[in-house]
Amino acid sequence: QVQLVESGGGLVQAGGSLRLSCAASGRSFSRYSMGWFRQAPGKEREFVATILWNGYYADSVKGRFTISRDNAKSTLYLQMNRLKPEDTGVYFCAAGSHPVAQAQSYDYWGQGTQVTVSS
Repeated sequence: QVQLVESGGGLVQAGGSLRLSCAASGRSFSRYSMGWFRQAPGKEREFVATILWNGYYADSVKGRFTISRDNAKSTLYLQMNRLKPEDTGVYFCAAGSHPVAQAQSYDYWGQGTQVTVSS
């Protein structure tokens, strides 16, 4: 069992930056593939990035976002730079067995943190 708690969301102007964190409790954090997903109002939840050892990204965020993890602290991060209004949404972290883009492959989810990018 893994419990996940996101933090770091907020309101930022377009072009700005935010760093999201996801604190994990439970055992064997380092063995899990970790992912970030987001959901905008009225839209499906979409893949943002995932990591086991290396990061993989959605095309929409590649070159602007960086996923990383600190296994000693059981914490996942998402550094978001050059933010755009279309990045607005609730951001969720998730833990699963494989570093894939499909949300249904992840077993544990956090409650989410709101990111709002104003134009």
